[in-house]
Amino acid sequence: MIFSSSLLENAVNEFAKLPGIGKKTALRLVLHLLKQQETEVDHFSATVSKMRNEIKFCLRCHNISDKEMCNICSNTLRNQQTICVVENIRDVIAIESTQQFNGLYHVLGGIISPLDGIGPEQLTIDDLVFRIKNEGIAEVIFALNPNIQGDTTIYYIGRKLKEVPVKITTIARGIAFGGEL
Repeated sequence: MIFSSSLLENAVNEFAKLPGIGKKTALRLVLHLLKQQETEVDHFSATVSKMRNEIKFCLRCHNISDKEMCNICSNTLRNQQTICVVENIRDVIAIESTQQFNGLYHVLGGIISPLDGIGPEQLTIDDLVFRIKNEGIAEVIFALNPNIQGDTTIYYIGRKLKEVPVKITTIARGIAFGGEL
């Protein structure tokens, strides 16, 4: 693409860095912002900047939060004895949108993947084990992707919890249509 303005080109290039946004969509977004009132664009950029600078991570579960403790962990109406272990914050949002789970979460921040250089020490596994041992957790539900890395992560954490009296379960996986046992 050839741009008549370096400011426009720079803005398009920045938007195109976002996941799922190509150059055409980035151009469409930038041109949309140019049509908006200056106050609306200022509010948009201030909101994004404030989110980036002021967002916190829950000290208990590592979910995103506005405070030291997220709304899920601080909600006394939730089941405080069940933890759903997820890979990332998007998984918490997906499960919460179903309104079917009433326990707590723990965000690992990834999964064990030696080929990608991600080992247990880069994840929040030690915090999870500490929580399970010290918060009277009765059940841990693993909601990780059903692949080698997810299974490795579940196995590793399961081994760390071997001596802890806690029920360990995983979410259902099912059999693909047309699959055989």
